[in-house]
Amino acid sequence: MGYAYEATETAIVLAEILEKQISEKGRQWIAGQLTAWQSKGTLQTFNTAFTAAPRFLGRDVITVPPAAREALLPRSVDGYTADRLFRLWWLLQLPVTDEAAYVQAIENLFLAGEMNELTALYGALPFLAFPEAWKLRTAEGIRSNIGSVLEAIMVRNPYPAAYLDVPAWNQLVMKAFFTDKPVHLISGLDERANADLARILRDFSRERRAASRPVPPMLWRLVGPFTDADNFEDLERAFFSEVHAEREAAALACHSSSYPPARQLLETRADVAAEIHQGLLSWDTVAARVNGQ
Repeated sequence: MGYAYEATETAIVLAEILEKQISEKGRQWIAGQLTAWQSKGTLQTFNTAFTAAPRFLGRDVITVPPAAREALLPRSVDGYTADRLFRLWWLLQLPVTDEAAYVQAIENLFLAGEMNELTALYGALPFLAFPEAWKLRTAEGIRSNIGSVLEAIMVRNPYPAAYLDVPAWNQLVMKAFFTDKPVHLISGLDERANADLARILRDFSRERRAASRPVPPMLWRLVGPFTDADNFEDLERAFFSEVHAEREAAALACHSSSYPPARQLLETRADVAAEIHQGLLSWDTVAARVNGQ
């Protein structure tokens, strides 16, 4: 198995985005690197271009046209800089005829990469061929303390939800909470919710309260569907919290629950229940409030 999607068309879209927003000098540099790579085919040539990209393309943020954004879904390059977008496109130039050689070539980039290179590589996970090969590499990245690397793995990246096993997925979500990353931007968040994660988050909420620290409201999004006698008291406490965002989150969690006491609790706030049914209160609303938007 090579690519799990149409990589050729994706590479064309990426190239079009990049070419329209870099200088003529940058376009000439890319053309020269591609010619050298196609004629020589050595990893030294490939790696040199990957490393040198910022010097020739800069780090200005690229604007992604709506049509291109749509064409790339469920993958995303929003917020990418010119050098990072080039690096992603450049990775798609590697041949996939030999899986072992392909994987080793990219692993070597991971092993030698500095912060920006690692950010580009981890962000490229959903674009890489042989997706099953990157599960351990992704788990390694989750243990990183580099903020940009963590965001590259977590934010709008469909790879973890598609390929990580339950323990690794739960570790990713918990790391996002611990490091204050935008949990609501984790792809597949609701689809990969599970009872083990709900239990871990329940314990986390109790630890935070015991330490007189705020409980992240988005936590209840993942607890709600698994509400039961063991965590209902915690949810109920959040429902009556003095923190507006936590009250809203608890209400949404009750709405997502099939546990009768949680449904009954929501009914005590008919106005809030109506806002949820009308779409006026959602997890996006909670996220915006948490982020001060």
